[in-house]
Amino acid sequence: MDHRQPPSVSHFDHCPWLFEKEATEDQRAAQRERQRSLGGDNEIGERCYVAESAAVFPDLLRLGDDSYIAAHAYVTGDLTTGTDCTLNPFTVVRGTVELGSAVRIGAHTSLLGFNHSTAPDRPVFRQPHTSRGITVGDDVWIGSHVVVVDGVTIGDHCVIGAGSVVTKDMPAWTVAAGNPARRIRDRRETRRETGDGDVLARFADTARAQAADLLARCWTGDRYVDRPGAEPTVRAHCDAVEIADLLLGTAPEQLGSDEHIERLSALQDKETGLVPEFGERVPPMDADGFIGEGAPLYHVLSVGYALDLLGAALPQPVHGVRNMTADQLITRLEGLPWRDHAWGAGAWIDTWATAAHWNLRHTDGDGMTPGSLEALFGWLLTRADPWTAMWGSPSTATGRLQVVNGYYRLTRGSFAQFGVPVPHPERVVDAVLDHARDTRWFGAGRENACNVLDVAHPLWLCTRQPAGGGGRDDGYRSAEIRSWAERQLTATLARWQDGKGFGFGPGTAGPGPEAGLQGTEMWLAILWLLADLLGRSDALGYRPRGVHRPEPGDACTPVG
Repeated sequence: MDHRQPPSVSHFDHCPWLFEKEATEDQRAAQRERQRSLGGDNEIGERCYVAESAAVFPDLLRLGDDSYIAAHAYVTGDLTTGTDCTLNPFTVVRGTVELGSAVRIGAHTSLLGFNHSTAPDRPVFRQPHTSRGITVGDDVWIGSHVVVVDGVTIGDHCVIGAGSVVTKDMPAWTVAAGNPARRIRDRRETRRETGDGDVLARFADTARAQAADLLARCWTGDRYVDRPGAEPTVRAHCDAVEIADLLLGTAPEQLGSDEHIERLSALQDKETGLVPEFGERVPPMDADGFIGEGAPLYHVLSVGYALDLLGAALPQPVHGVRNMTADQLITRLEGLPWRDHAWGAGAWIDTWATAAHWNLRHTDGDGMTPGSLEALFGWLLTRADPWTAMWGSPSTATGRLQVVNGYYRLTRGSFAQFGVPVPHPERVVDAVLDHARDTRWFGAGRENACNVLDVAHPLWLCTRQPAGGGGRDDGYRSAEIRSWAERQLTATLARWQDGKGFGFGPGTAGPGPEAGLQGTEMWLAILWLLADLLGRSDALGYRPRGVHRPEPGDACTPVG
């Protein structure tokens, strides 16, 4: 006899494809009543599902057979779909929208089939609406966190990459990505890379299929651990959020989205705005009102981005960064350990700049002591080594390891996050490629996620700037970059452990070679960077949006 409890309504709301097979008669009756309650001229086909938690208030709704609207979707206006259409959790469909058959809409995607007028004679909220509508053809996949604006037609068989903003029509068979979305290729094209695109797609399918299990493996029943047997950490919770967002387009299923937000938000210390490790206190502040080391520094990144992915934010600013004057910041920068610990110096700047990013978002651009952010970039631009365009000094013991790893952390939080071009990108490429030949760190069996990431990201960042070749085949040292990326891509794919994810890798830093959340989160981002250096990232079907996102952050948008 099977004593298992039937899935709950919340379970079906988030996994509606299971409803037809697993629902009880009472649940089916409740769903029929849910559909009737929508009222009006609505027509809902056979074997459809409309989540109880979805806000569905249409003027006209036509759902074809085997279609569903999942948890927390928001639907207004006129929506018409063909058969086998899916609106995944947290999608927004408003205005006039027509979908063909076999259309998949990823989580957190918005199809906005209306607009405001913008005449200068009255406030925007008093402007009349206009609506040209959105039309989507048959057999279309629109990834997670996409925005499609009014008036756009997406043709049959198109694929729109995660995070894209679609502002113009897409012809049939187009694979597109970016902001604004641009054509990458025709979906029918035979790839030149002898099936590598298929290899990446198969890997991504495998990772998605196993994502829920590898997250459950690291859940103690109350908190997340990096790997079974380890102690719970704040970072492990944040890594779980990042992995779930990247592969599943939703929050980890161990908690509801609101509970994830509540738990992470509650970790922030009210007096400092920092997040200590579980069971620890925030360390004493230095004379300038901030700290120089410790887990709370990285938590500015990990907790801040995890909340951002969940649609929330740190409850309050990071006070020591908000109040630091330009003079205090310069004194701190001058005192960082550039000669013997450039990674630590770069990591501190990453934290400070990321805290500034969150602070500016909290306060609509007015959350920092005047001149401090300008002082940061001014100091960095005038202190970069003219030969390498980096900061810090190499050593006989570690070569360029500290300098290159520090460069990644420093530029990630400052130049990349604020959309400021890095100085002398070609010199950076020279230094990074030289470092990548150092067999102490890149010999067989010696590579770890930190060291590979800290080469891949600078190469990606510098080749995306005009002086660095913009990623073109004729760009600066592009053949060498592609050759290195090819080798690393092959090696990285082989590191996946079924049901467990990626291990961080060897070395004294990091959690070690056993598969866990930190290794999985980092190697998934590395894979995207490597694939994008080779022009193949669309095959993965995901794009990092958290700590390792490629795009700058919008530091002037209030979210608090």
